[in-house]
Amino acid sequence: MSGVPVLSSSGAISGAQQAGAIRLTPTTISVNGRVVLPDAAFTAQRGELVAICGPNGAGKSTLLRALAGLLPGTPRRDPRRVAWLPQGARSAWGLTVAQVAALGRIPHRDRATLPIRRALQRCAVEALHDQRVDRISGGEARRAMLARVFATEPEVLLLDEPTADLDPAAAHAIMRLLRETADAGSVVIVVLHAIELAVRHATRMVVLQDGRIVADASPEAALPAAAAAFGMRLGLDPERRFLLPDGDVVGS
Repeated sequence: MSGVPVLSSSGAISGAQQAGAIRLTPTTISVNGRVVLPDAAFTAQRGELVAICGPNGAGKSTLLRALAGLLPGTPRRDPRRVAWLPQGARSAWGLTVAQVAALGRIPHRDRATLPIRRALQRCAVEALHDQRVDRISGGEARRAMLARVFATEPEVLLLDEPTADLDPAAAHAIMRLLRETADAGSVVIVVLHAIELAVRHATRMVVLQDGRIVADASPEAALPAAAAAFGMRLGLDPERRFLLPDGDVVGS
C-alpha cells in the first residue's frame, strides 16, 4: 500500500514502505515543547483492529495524530488512503448528514455518490440523510462523522473515541462494523476508554501509560496491564450484565 506514512526518528518518510502497514519507528513526540511520547514506536498490519487504551493524559490521541501525520515533524499522508476522525468531531455548519458524509470524497476530488450511500448505510444513518447534523442526537451525529470516514474508502482508519456518545447497543454495532472492516483487509486503529469494547472486538490492545507503551498483545493478554494503568484490580465480576443479541455478555 504505497503512500501510507512511515515515521522515522528524523520525522521523514522511510524509503522502505511495508505494503499494507502503517508504522511509527522509535522517535520522540513533543507537543507545545512538552515531550508526550518519549519513545514512540508502533506498527499495525492489514487485517488488524488495534485498540489504543489507557488513562487520560497517557498520550493516546497524540499517538493517533502522529500516525496521521498531523504533528510538526511528522510526514504528510495521502488523505485518500489514511482517514482520521478526531475526538469529539462536530460540524460547525448546519449541514445535512449526507453532506457531512460527502466531505469524505474531497480527497478524491470527485462527485461519486455510491461511496456516500454505502457509508450512510453502514453507519446506520441512511434514514437521517436529509436531517441537519446539528439537530440530531449526539450519538447520531457521531455516526454521521464516522460515515464521512467510510465515504473516503481509506485503507487505514484512525479513529479517536468513535463510540463516544453512543448507547451500548450502538457502540457494539460500530465496533462490529470496524472489526468487519479490518477483517476485509483494512488497518483500523481506535482510541478507546471502554475496555469491554476492546476485549470484545479488537484483535490487539495497546496500553499506554505516561506516554509509554506498557502492553501490546491480544486484548485478553493485555488486560492485567490495562487494569494496572487505570489503578484497578483484575478479577471476575459475578454481577448480572446486559447481553448482546448473540448471547455474549457485555464486558466479558
